[in-house]
Amino acid sequence: MFKDISLYERTVQKLIRAGLHISFAESCTGGLCSAALVSVADASRVFDASFVTYANEAKMRFLGVSEAVINEYGVVSQQVAGSMAQGAAQAAGSEVGVGITGVAGPTGGTAKKPVGMVCFGFYINGCTKTYTCCFGDIGRNAVRQKSVDFVFEKLNELL
Repeated sequence: MFKDISLYERTVQKLIRAGLHISFAESCTGGLCSAALVSVADASRVFDASFVTYANEAKMRFLGVSEAVINEYGVVSQQVAGSMAQGAAQAAGSEVGVGITGVAGPTGGTAKKPVGMVCFGFYINGCTKTYTCCFGDIGRNAVRQKSVDFVFEKLNELL
């Protein structure tokens, strides 16, 4: 079911060793990051809650993402991904939050934000870092899986 369980296991172990808890704010991945994390034994030691906020209104209501930020930068932006990450951490009471928002396709892309573009936010102990990946028009579920892989690779680097 999951591509690289050892990557997820390493993330859980790093979180345990650091005494950190994680929460996700997922849009285009629809809960896949949370599912990958809980595929690992001991995930309950680092994971309490996450959010699937597909609609803009849900991002604002549950994560505190500003409507002004969405209007200025667009929902698929590093600014929104960073806000989602911080909002998830604050809402769940965790030290680590991850925000994911993107265009998985096959429709919805534009010239500026093509299908396969995904923005990520990582909020760790009060510091937010953001990234954008353009995976290309490789198919909806392939974009979603590549997004999960990126999240766990980046977490392993940042933790």
